[in-house]
Parts: sequence; structure tokens; C-alpha cells
Amino acid sequence: MHANERESVILDLLAQKGFVSFRELDARLADSPATIRRDLERLAGEGRLARVRGGAKAVVAAAPDGVFHPHLAGAPFHENITLSPKEKAAIGKAAAALCVPGEGVMIDGGSTTLQMCPHLAGLNLQVLTNSLHIVSALLGQQGTRVLVPSGTVFPEQNIILSVFGDDGMPRFHAPKLFMGAAAIGPQGLMQADVVLVAAERRLIERADEIIVLVDATKFAVPSGNVVCELADIDTIITDARIGRDTADMIAAAGVRLIIAD
Repeated sequence: MHANERESVILDLLAQKGFVSFRELDARLADSPATIRRDLERLAGEGRLARVRGGAKAVVAAAPDGVFHPHLAGAPFHENITLSPKEKAAIGKAAAALCVPGEGVMIDGGSTTLQMCPHLAGLNLQVLTNSLHIVSALLGQQGTRVLVPSGTVFPEQNIILSVFGDDGMPRFHAPKLFMGAAAIGPQGLMQADVVLVAAERRLIERADEIIVLVDATKFAVPSGNVVCELADIDTIITDARIGRDTADMIAAAGVRLIIAD
């Protein structure tokens, strides 16, 4: 394979995943390990990726003023929070009903997952979240313990993410992960930004059960970067506007569907 072709494969994988292992590159590229290592070193020297143990990770470029301004692709939080508010409130309440008193859960940032917070009071949960909105909503609840990861604050979404793919999470495993999505389709759960994709995949690795909270409009725009396959999701909570074809697609994937009133 020509160097330009190898470079394209490497950078495409990083754009999709945020991290790619040397083992995966070795399996994908019909070239020697030494050649692949030289490619990685050259691309790292050009600032187009960062070399890490076992592979490479995506880098976030600085702005022209030389300062890093954290930004994620996709609609900002203040726009999302105004969309389908009644449906999101009902979805959040239905999701909170799945929590068991005293357990530890993970709640990914989002305008729909935020609606869980008022209904968690009195459950004495331990909550790991990357959302400053969720932190603020839970701080006044007696008995609710809140953990946050290390990383960079992205102000438009008010969430904390590691921009370099590092695992900044506390050593935490939970029976349930509650998360939103930019879109869901036959390909799976999708987000607009690869940094968010990488962060959510790390959360998924720490959970026994994946519970997705999305209003029905999210099924109408099935495009983006795939976080996980549809069949990897355990439960989807949505509203009554969901179409029959979409409900059948979810059932065919073996995913539990809850329609919030």
C-alpha cells in the first residue's frame, strides 16, 4: 500500500474512534510493522496525531491565536434544552424509575439525561457524570454523591471530556449507564463529534447495562459518528411520537423499548 493510502486509513480511523491500536493498524494495513511505526512517527512529528502506548490518538488543534478553545460539533446545550421539553421531562422521569436505591450509576451529559435529576432525590445514589448541569442539579440532594472525571470543560455543552483520549475517569463501574444521542438508526447510536464518541465508548466499557434516553425526533436523522451498534443497547426510552417502523427496528435488534407518558 502506498504511503498516502496508509496515511488516509490511519487518519480516518482516528477521526472515527479518537484512538487506534497498533494491533488494529497491523491487521488493516498490508505493510510491515516497521513501516507502520515509521508512518505513525512521521504523522506525530507533523502534529497530525499523538503517539501513545499501544497505538495513536487524535489531537485537537489550537486556534490561530495559539490558544485551545474547546468546542464540540453539534448543537449547543442551550438550543437542545428548548426542544421537546415535555417529552424529555417524561423520558427523564421514566429513566429515573429504573434506578435502584443505593446503587451507583453513570449519567452522560445531555438535555434529556438532565431531566432525570429531580427524580433521583432520596435514592442515595452514587452518580458519576461528565455534565456540570447534572452536577449542579444533584448537589442539593441529601444523600446523593457525585463524582466527575478529569478533563477539559466544553462550555457550549457544559461537559467535561478528555480531549486527548486519556482515561480521566475515577475507577468506577456501574450497573447502569444513562446516555443520550444525536441520532439513532439501524447503524446504532450516533454523536456528531469524535471526541464525544471516544468518551462515551469509555463509559460504555464501565457499565453492565446501556440505557439510552432520546425523544422521537432523534430517529429521523440517522447520521453521525457511531458510538455503538443498536444491538449493544439494552433499553431505549423515548416518547409516543415514535413510528411503528422504528419501534419494529428496535425490537428486531433485541432492545427493550419504553414509551414515556
